[in-house]
Amino acid sequence: MMQFLYALLLPAAFLGVWQALAVGLGKPAVLPRLEDIGLVLAHPAEMVLISGSLVEGMLISLLRVSLGFTLAALVAVPLGMLMGHSRIANKLLDPTLELLRPIPPLAWVPLVLAWFGIRGLSDLIPALSGSVILSSIQFSALAIIFIGAFFPILLSTVQGVRGIPVEYLESARTMGADGFTLLRKVLFPASMPAILTGLRIGLGVGWMCLVAAEMMPGSSAGIGYLIWYAYEMFRTDVVVAGIIVIGVIGFGMDRGFRRLERALARQGG
Repeated sequence: MMQFLYALLLPAAFLGVWQALAVGLGKPAVLPRLEDIGLVLAHPAEMVLISGSLVEGMLISLLRVSLGFTLAALVAVPLGMLMGHSRIANKLLDPTLELLRPIPPLAWVPLVLAWFGIRGLSDLIPALSGSVILSSIQFSALAIIFIGAFFPILLSTVQGVRGIPVEYLESARTMGADGFTLLRKVLFPASMPAILTGLRIGLGVGWMCLVAAEMMPGSSAGIGYLIWYAYEMFRTDVVVAGIIVIGVIGFGMDRGFRRLERALARQGG
């Protein structure tokens, strides 16, 4: 109980200072009061301005980050296992990937927009061109999320495979394991903790890139778009509410992955 109370001290002090400054300043467009922010958060399903509700923006943002993150995992995990297990593959791929890795995901925005424009998933299926959800999932946003999530997953997978004791591999080969059997029985299970860590970090980075991706031209929905539109309308209460939603969702996803890691660790033990 005391530990819980201690954890609340800093947030309570922060909120108190915020409210005092907001009341003293008296400019809601610069620093909104807590009750104004709370009013937006208390009615998440209500329309905010003309850009949708917090719930709609949250669902579309979650769909975007889920698709981009899943694509990144599907590419990064197999590629990381290949690079971690094969010296030839590592020598071929590592220099190029290490050259690309330090480039911030946002630096790719101009190129991504030039390549994909504002086209969305609905363009793949003309019959579904009227779908609001599919039309709001632009390829450019998915690409930025993909780039942000890809490298943490890749590096963790490579390190996880390289960290497998040589004795494990030699014993498996002695018993006739090779190729896909070695991958399924030894490489993948033994590197799973590192892969999960990479997935957790990659999801966090992808979620951070999401806001910037939703502020790109062509975006018309999502938490990031809602924040930017509210800023242009001088509704900083909506801006802060959107930021809180982003933080809460990111915190929840991180805690979910940590629980999964602990559960798998207990099963492995």
